[in-house]
Amino acid sequence: MTVTEETAPASHYDRIGGASSVKAAVELFYDKVLADPELAGYFADVDMAGQRRHLALMLTVVLGGPNEYTGRGLDEAHQPLNITVGHYAKVGEYLTVTLAELGVPADILADVQAVLGQVQGQVVAAGDRAGA
Repeated sequence: MTVTEETAPASHYDRIGGASSVKAAVELFYDKVLADPELAGYFADVDMAGQRRHLALMLTVVLGGPNEYTGRGLDEAHQPLNITVGHYAKVGEYLTVTLAELGVPADILADVQAVLGQVQGQVVAAGDRAGA
């Protein structure tokens, strides 16, 4: 082991347990979202196995893990859905609650919330952005 390897800080991805932890978070997260009648409609015609894979890959990148995501960009995937600021906020809350329930440290939760704030404009419907 080199000095660099010994002193390099672990990524958030590694700190929470890597792929198995991300997969567990995605499963629990979508269980919550799909149980919410206000949000479930967004996923009525969605291949949920594929959707779960996509979110796991994206969450992995957000947490500093390997970037293997090759899907559509956030705006391309979400703009046709006309997602409101309120629904976006609810989804973000479900993600934060899920991660907290799984024991994710507060500093990582704060970083995930910061990313959610940064990408909101790519996900929320263009006409609803002023309400953010």
